[in-house]
Amino acid sequence: MKNKFFSLLAIMLAFAIMPSSAQDLARYKDVVKTLSSKKYQGRGYARGGANKAGRYLYRQLQKAGMDELTTQPFKIDINTFPGRAAMSVDGKSLIAGREFSPREYSPGTKGEFPLYFVDTLNYDSKRIFADLEKPENKNAMVVCDFWFTYKHGKDFRQLQTAGGAPNAGLLLTWETPLKFFKAYGERVVDKPIIWVGPECVEGKKRVKIDLENKMLKGYECFNVIGKIAGERHDSCFVFIAHYDHVGSLGRHVFYPGANDNASGTATLVTLAEYYAKHKPKYDMYFIAFSGEDANLRGSNFFTEHPIMPLEKIKYLINIDMIGDNNPVLYCETSDAGLSEFATFEKINNKKKYFKGINRGALAANSDHYPFAKKGVPCIFFENEKGDAFKNYHSPQDSWENAISVTYEPLFRLVRDFIEDKSRR
Repeated sequence: MKNKFFSLLAIMLAFAIMPSSAQDLARYKDVVKTLSSKKYQGRGYARGGANKAGRYLYRQLQKAGMDELTTQPFKIDINTFPGRAAMSVDGKSLIAGREFSPREYSPGTKGEFPLYFVDTLNYDSKRIFADLEKPENKNAMVVCDFWFTYKHGKDFRQLQTAGGAPNAGLLLTWETPLKFFKAYGERVVDKPIIWVGPECVEGKKRVKIDLENKMLKGYECFNVIGKIAGERHDSCFVFIAHYDHVGSLGRHVFYPGANDNASGTATLVTLAEYYAKHKPKYDMYFIAFSGEDANLRGSNFFTEHPIMPLEKIKYLINIDMIGDNNPVLYCETSDAGLSEFATFEKINNKKKYFKGINRGALAANSDHYPFAKKGVPCIFFENEKGDAFKNYHSPQDSWENAISVTYEPLFRLVRDFIEDKSRR
């Protein structure tokens, strides 16, 4: 009996000292699944999904046990596509979000139009404008490879401007499945511009489009900000992740954003829960930003209206799109945060959380950037170019396709870094 008692005691003690990462993973998955569900409609603006997600995250941080919790409202102008979204070529319907997708700044349109294909091998801009004056090309949709239009931007800008040419709009060919690359339509151009798969229009003659847009002026969003008081208040650590996404296209298609960025937001929640249970040495802030996919609007607003002096930030960690399986982690640092990159590498080399950490050049690609420009020491983590990357900004970035292998090693890397820096 004594041996059985000690065996049972040993098992109980083993469970008592085991890290809580298994429970954290379950919690992480629950948040990702919730945020990428149909209820939140891609966490965009047309159907209020972003604000619904913000209220959900407020409740999750409240349950986590924040010492302080608030929201920070701000307003944006944003172009959306909430209604009709249909397109057919020579009578064949195309799949919204996969075979066609409007540019973020496109107006709506309704009608049937002839197709005019740009001859890229014998390109002559004057001939294009002359051809569009011909009766057979009246009110045509001009079809061209996107990268070619990018190269000849001055000519093609005329084709999207009222009075520039008598065409109805532009169809930009891009490989399928298409991605809604940007969401920050802060303006609307004169003519519709629509991504379309090249195979969908090749050899075709006419296109029928029924697309509705709605420009939302002064649309109110909000950041969610939680704080855990540390033993010291002279400095603080800040964890950030954006919760908005590109939203929906029409009445039936939405972009779940499981990887981008339900994954980072879920990590933010579990970090908040961890530090609520393990009192930190320094104050901790947990900020869930809205407006990231609207051109970093939430983080820009925060850095102009900070709730704490930015110079008090000991280090800021931005977690974005970590729902992938590349064994090499990607990061960017601010100039002020570069010196600590060696600490992350040292920890990773010792613990073998990832095969390596690849540091890229600082870019305006996520919410760390406005802080970096203000001189805040910070780092941005992303797990890119794994199996989930192909689903970026598409309806396939869903819970069903979610990948979670990066979560636990990243959580531990961040935790170990905070412990190391808190000792200094």
